[in-house]
Amino acid sequence: MPIQDSNDRYGTVSRVLHWGMALLLVWQFLSAGAHALLSDTAVEEFFWGTHKPLGFLLFVLIILRALWALINLSRRPPSVSLAAKLGHLAFYALLLGIPAFALLRQYGGGKPFEPFGIPLMGGLGGEEIEWMQVPANLFHGWAGWLLLLMIVGHVVMVVRHRKAADQTDVLPRMWG
Repeated sequence: MPIQDSNDRYGTVSRVLHWGMALLLVWQFLSAGAHALLSDTAVEEFFWGTHKPLGFLLFVLIILRALWALINLSRRPPSVSLAAKLGHLAFYALLLGIPAFALLRQYGGGKPFEPFGIPLMGGLGGEEIEWMQVPANLFHGWAGWLLLLMIVGHVVMVVRHRKAADQTDVLPRMWG
């Protein structure tokens, strides 16, 4: 399996990033769902402690994925439609924006942030910056649920393209 993308299919790096991020996103949505629906339970406690560090990991991975996509831009399989191209651009925007706003909220909260023990933000001694927190709170949550809806739509469209005779089966490009 080639490392780089080709006109027929995505290479190893693109596939590992895609499916690895998909698994991390499933975990993130389970943790957000547990936080929203099962607060103060063992299930929430199990998932929620991982939400911020894994969100940061997703942020790093989407930056790497975007850079890799740009490097492979001329070799990647073509989009099947303008809607598919715009949908993928929206995915990238949300996958960059959601954790970026979470980091803004974290900084505005005045508390340190050390994902996986890496000191990323020292904090402000508990002093809060409201203008950072308000838009970040609003965007992070709603955009996260919008991302989930888009992921469901993405899966539905992959199945539709796979089943419909007049459509291009796009799954082999990313699956193998």
